[in-house]
Amino acid sequence: MRVLGISAFYHDSAAALVEDGRIVAAVQEERFTRKKHDSSFPKNAIAYCLEEAGAELDELDYAVFYDKPFLKFERLLETYLTFAPRGFRSFRMAMPLWLKEKLFQKSLLKSELKKFAQTFDVNRLLFCEHHLSHAASAFYPSPFEDAAVLTMDGVGEWATTSAAMGAGKNLEVFQEIHFPHSLGLLYSAFTYYTGFKVNSGEYKVMGLAPYGAPKYKKLILDNLIDLKPDGSFRLDLSYFDYCTGLTMTNERFSALFGEPVRSPENLLTNFHMDIAASIQAVLDEVVLRLARGLATKTGSKNLCLAGGVALNCVANGKVLLDGAFENIWIQPAAGDAGGAIGAALAATHILKDQPRKTNGGDGMFGSFLGPSFSQPEIEQRLLTSGARFVVLSEDEMIARTVAALADQQAVGWFQGRMEFGPRALGARSILGDPRAPTMQRNLNLKVKYRESFRPFAPSVLRENVSDWFELDSDSPYMLLVAGVRKDRCRSMTPDELGLFGIDKLNIARSEIPAVTHVDYSARIQTVHANTNPLFHRLLTRFKEKTGCPVLVNTSFNVRGEPIVCTPEDAFRCFMGNELDLLVVGNCILKKDTQDQTLKRDYSSAFDPD
Repeated sequence: MRVLGISAFYHDSAAALVEDGRIVAAVQEERFTRKKHDSSFPKNAIAYCLEEAGAELDELDYAVFYDKPFLKFERLLETYLTFAPRGFRSFRMAMPLWLKEKLFQKSLLKSELKKFAQTFDVNRLLFCEHHLSHAASAFYPSPFEDAAVLTMDGVGEWATTSAAMGAGKNLEVFQEIHFPHSLGLLYSAFTYYTGFKVNSGEYKVMGLAPYGAPKYKKLILDNLIDLKPDGSFRLDLSYFDYCTGLTMTNERFSALFGEPVRSPENLLTNFHMDIAASIQAVLDEVVLRLARGLATKTGSKNLCLAGGVALNCVANGKVLLDGAFENIWIQPAAGDAGGAIGAALAATHILKDQPRKTNGGDGMFGSFLGPSFSQPEIEQRLLTSGARFVVLSEDEMIARTVAALADQQAVGWFQGRMEFGPRALGARSILGDPRAPTMQRNLNLKVKYRESFRPFAPSVLRENVSDWFELDSDSPYMLLVAGVRKDRCRSMTPDELGLFGIDKLNIARSEIPAVTHVDYSARIQTVHANTNPLFHRLLTRFKEKTGCPVLVNTSFNVRGEPIVCTPEDAFRCFMGNELDLLVVGNCILKKDTQDQTLKRDYSSAFDPD
């Protein structure tokens, strides 16, 4: 049985193909179009999934869309009617798009799918509710035979937070919180207020939070959100404008905190750091209460998480540490892209009642579900791009890469199948030596071209994670934050703690300062030999040479561009920043041997994304 899942038309379009309950392929459309967060119909992603499965569209059992557009339209109309006459300007802007395109998405989907196969039976096009797609993406690939499932995002059709219970092939959503009361939209409101872009800047707020103090947590809890002991909540909508307006917050919101909305071009101040710390503390509290309440209601020892809020790895780490659940598994593509996987799996197991197999491991296969390229293909593509390289054996390639990393060079690492989801996990990664105090600064300002406060994640051998971090569990998808072990850290003086900016990032606050955030935390990826043997070998060799089983791992892209997909993408990115070395398959490219006329200038391209 083969099912195609599709996510499109809002944020991070993607496609996934499931065969007999096994995820064969999954990829975001942005990786092909090179348009970050591309929301268009994922024609390139679908084509890749079909090719990977060796199938034609008309050979599939179903194509399943990840939400129900008519229910979304119902919510839109009901919201405007509830708040009328407020919001007429927003209503006037939204209606033409809905009447022209979105209201007829079923027809649009049929038309696009027919381009793949004129004989495709349009009756095999199905629609899955948004939060069921999320819940299915979390439970079915998890290693658990049964689990509670918590989904938190901005909004689907009506649901913004939902609780489900999964057992075997069965999955049932049993409780929901509905729009306009939304934890995701609350966090996005503060993303907007601090001057970052909604739907893509939330992780910047999370990264900024440790620089501040949660001075406004009580103010938020007293005024903006009525939070109950079980985690259920309601927002005071008089402070927000997202129901009827063109912005997330209003003047009353700004007056509550005493500052206007920050313009993106203005500098971040201590106030913005404290605001970020405060909303992160509130989010942590809400998610903790939701998890504890769910544990009490279900009696399950296992928890699965999905939805955009589940990408908040700080809150995830708090839930793990809290211990209400013994085991936690988070869908690596927790946002809308992952809905493509969930829609396909829901049709497989719920609609068609197909059995589910767990086999003791998760079904995402390390999230390495995207395109790969053979060594001959890599060489040909690089030659066509004008690249100059040498080809080594695998052992020689690893040895050369380890030597460059130990010499504190920044390395582009392109191997195997591309990751699905927002994180680079050792297939399309930029790597560095975490022991170097200047590595974080150099990668942010000279390679990624992004804000200097942004932290980097450590990739660590699973067998050594507890030697370096306050964590002794799997974290393969970089979705858990834990502390760096105290015996690996040193105290910072009050003067050091008062600093902000590049100087602060140079402080050797631990043995691995490049991946140690200012609060001595780290967003950890554990590397496993069974899911990424080559990256595991690289880390093992780096440990043998340096005594450190950790590498800096960040996504192979520059600010404003998606993660690289092809060898050509990797070479273009390499020629547009200050990476020292590029490793693509067994090919080694040194920057100083390349044709300098092929250089690209990203340094001034500070896209607000």
